[in-house]
Amino acid sequence: MNRWSGARVGVYVLLALIVIYLFAIGGMVWGMISSGTLLGIIMGTALIIFPLIGVIFIWKDVRFAMRGDALLAKMAAAGDLPEDNLPKQPSGRPVRAVADAEFNRWKTEVESAPEDYRAWARLALAYRASGDTARARQAMRKAIALDAGQDPQPPRDR
Repeated sequence: MNRWSGARVGVYVLLALIVIYLFAIGGMVWGMISSGTLLGIIMGTALIIFPLIGVIFIWKDVRFAMRGDALLAKMAAAGDLPEDNLPKQPSGRPVRAVADAEFNRWKTEVESAPEDYRAWARLALAYRASGDTARARQAMRKAIALDAGQDPQPPRDR
């Protein structure tokens, strides 16, 4: 688990660009808001609010990734992660047909131990290998919540 993966660096660069954007347009926004016109106030406010909403969504995603990485690192240290022996495409992604064939193993594990965060994390990795990112994220959220002692809604069946 690379601490500074390309995706993580990209997210931090994006956040830095948003901060630069907010500082760069500060004078323009102040001019619009202080103009006293309704349109100026609305446009100036929107120029600040929309990027801040973006920052909130990015931060939630970064927090999820950090918690998921920490959970997987904990599992790796304990030897609880499955061996990554799936054949890979030239892009480095697993061959989907092989990942799909192995998927039922991890789904069965969750069905037999639905309160085990490790089973949910392994299922998340299986969903990801099969190319189902949305369900992978749902399963990882469930694993994180179980590890933290919470009880979220389980992901929908495949």
